[in-house]
Amino acid sequence: MRLNPALFFLAVSALAPQQALAASGIFGFVDDDGVEHLSNIPDDKRYRLVLADRFEPARTALRAPRGVLALPYGQRPFHDSVMRASSESGVDAKLLHAVITVESGYNQTAVSPKGATGLMQLMPATARRYGKFNLLDANENIRAGASYLRDLLAMFDNNIELALAAYNAGENAVIRHGRRLPPYAETQRYVPLVVAHYRRMQGS
Repeated sequence: MRLNPALFFLAVSALAPQQALAASGIFGFVDDDGVEHLSNIPDDKRYRLVLADRFEPARTALRAPRGVLALPYGQRPFHDSVMRASSESGVDAKLLHAVITVESGYNQTAVSPKGATGLMQLMPATARRYGKFNLLDANENIRAGASYLRDLLAMFDNNIELALAAYNAGENAVIRHGRRLPPYAETQRYVPLVVAHYRRMQGS
C-alpha cells in the first residue's frame, strides 16, 4: 500500500486498531519527490519501521485530532509561537512542527511517565538550561525546545537525523555510539517518523 502525503494519517487510522499495529507494524519512507510510502510489508530497502505498539511517540501523534494533522503547517495550532521560536533560534519552523507532532500530538499539557512535559516533551532540567521553567506554557516550551534543537544541530554539524536522535536519546548517547544513531529501538523509530513529517510539510 502506497499513499500520497494527503492520505498519510487517514491511512494510518484505517490500519488501526492498535492490535493490528502490534501484530505487523507500519513501515514507511519518503521518496525523492517528497511522497510518503507506507506499508505493512517492507519490500524496499528504504522502508523503516515508523509505527509499532511499543512506540509511544507514534501513538501520541495518532491521538492528535485528525483535522489538525491534515492542516498545512502554517495553519496548525501554536503556529505563531513556532514562528517566533524559529526566528529566535534559526531552526526551521517546519522541523519544530514535525517534532511537536510526534512528541505530543499538539497536546500542550502532555506529560510522559518520565516527566517530559508539554508540546515538545522537554525534561525540566533541559528547559532550565534555557531559563524556562513553565513547560505547560506553549511559548516557553517551544522556545526552549527550539533552543535545544538549535544547539543539537550545531553539535552534530546540522545533521538533522543525529540532532533528532540526540533530542530523543540525549546527546551523550549519540556521541557514545560514534556520532551515529544509537541502537535503541525507540530512537531508530522516532527519527524517521519526525523526518517523514518534516519532509511532508516541506512539500506543502
